[in-house]
Order: sequence, then C-alpha cells, then structure tokens
Amino acid sequence: MNANIQLALWIAHPVLELLLVGAMLRHRLHRTFPVFFAYVVFQVLNFLVLFPIYKFGTTTDYFYAYWISMAISLAIGFKVIHEVFLDVFRPYHTLKDMGTVLFKWAALVMVLVAVVVTASSQGSPDSPLVQAVIIGQRCVRVMQCGLILFLLVFSSYLGVSWRQHSFGIALGLGGFATVDLLGMALFSGGQIRPHTVSLINTTAYSFAIFIWIGYAFLATTPRAASATMRMSHRWEQSLGDLRNPIGEDSLIPMFERMVDRAFSHSPAEVERERKDQQHVVTKMSVPGKAGAPFSPRTLPR
Repeated sequence: MNANIQLALWIAHPVLELLLVGAMLRHRLHRTFPVFFAYVVFQVLNFLVLFPIYKFGTTTDYFYAYWISMAISLAIGFKVIHEVFLDVFRPYHTLKDMGTVLFKWAALVMVLVAVVVTASSQGSPDSPLVQAVIIGQRCVRVMQCGLILFLLVFSSYLGVSWRQHSFGIALGLGGFATVDLLGMALFSGGQIRPHTVSLINTTAYSFAIFIWIGYAFLATTPRAASATMRMSHRWEQSLGDLRNPIGEDSLIPMFERMVDRAFSHSPAEVERERKDQQHVVTKMSVPGKAGAPFSPRTLPR
C-alpha cells in the first residue's frame, strides 16, 4: 500500500512542477530566480529519465542514474540557497559580497569533507559515490534548515516579509530539509524502515511544491522600512568603511567611528557623521591652488 502511494506521489511531482514552471513564467519569476527555475526544470527532466529506467531498466542502471542525479540536484540546490541569500541581501552590497565569499568556502569545505569521509570509509558496504552524495546531502539539508531559521529570526532586521518570493522558496526548502534530516536520524537509529523514510520524504517534497506554487501566484510586497533595519544599515556602512578606508594615517579614528556607528541608535548622529566624513574626503581630494611665481606688480613692463 505504501509503495503505491509513494509511486502516485512520485508521478504527481512532475505535474505539479510543470504547474510551478508555468506560474513562474507567467509572473516572470524565472528572471528573478533563474537558479531555482533551473532546479525545478531539472526535477521534471530527472523524472523523465529515472522513471523509464525504474520501470524497464536494470537495478544497476537505476542505482547509478539515481545517485548521479541526486548529486546534480544537490549542487543546484546549494546554488538555490545562494540565490535566496543574494535576494535577501540585495540592498546590502557589502554584506552580499561577504556572503558570496562565505558560500564559496562552504562549498569547498563540503567537498573536502565528502572526499575525506569517503576515503576513510573503505570498509563500508556502500559505494564511494553513495557515501559522498549522502554526506553532501546532509550538509546541504543543514544549510537549508539554517536558511529558513535565519530568515525567521532576522527577517525584521532585513525588512523581509513573509509574502516575498525568496521567503517562500526558503520555506519550502527548509521544511523539506527538516523532514529529510529527521527521517535520516530515525532510520539511523533503527526506528523506521527505508520504505517509510522514502514515503515521508516524497510527501514532504509534495508539500514543498505546493508552497512554491502558492508563493508563485502570491503578489509580493516591497521591503518594509522599520526601525530595526537601522542596525543592518550601520553594519553595511561599517563594512564598507573597512573595505575602503580614507587614508593610511586614519585607521584608528576609522575603527573608532565604526564601533560608535555600529552601536549608535540615533539615526540623526549617523547622518551627521556621514556628512562630516564626506566633507573631509572632499577637502582631501581637492588640490590647493598653486600661487603665481611672480606678483603681477613685479613683472617687467
């Protein structure tokens, strides 16, 4: 009975994903979230490849096709996290650049961890491909859970509304990742069987698609300007000052201004200090007028 339900849900996934693709094309969301759009399209193509192999192919063919497609899906899913991160930090260019660097290092660390753990598990019955994909899957799932937790906690500081499309993408990914991690934990502890884990994950992914479809048809709202966003703007300006210092002889005053601005709660003081800094930079950048070598009165007639 569970196998039939899981098969029905698996077949329903590409139908729902095609509806999601149509909604994204209609509302032009494929331009705002091209990586997520590619992720959904890949899931449809993945079904068109895996389902015939599952029905008419051999077990070995389906094994390698499934785990290779899983690796590609995880790589695109990781890029989706980065895309949502960039959309959330779109007004904060310095924070966005710093986050991009952190994502690159996180990807490198995940690859190294997968390689090291796979190489050190020579006695495991699983193949190296399966071990590497499972380790990468757990890392990506943890990051997806962390993304939705980050948005839930810091949405007011960043001006992100729950009606924004980036929040909906993160909600679907984070919900599915949470269920997937819980299922793997219960399976590792011997609490549930593999078929039950597959059924739970298939159902959770179906709910994620429904969330994405709902947000695709939902009218988005602009960022809400609130008093809590001042802290994000202060840190954005502080990081900008750190990347572009005024001069070599002004490092200590610069750091003092950064600390004062970061912990200041008065927007009037921040605006006044910004104008003072612009005045100083203008004075330093304008060259002084060179005096004439001779006075007009002393020149020979």
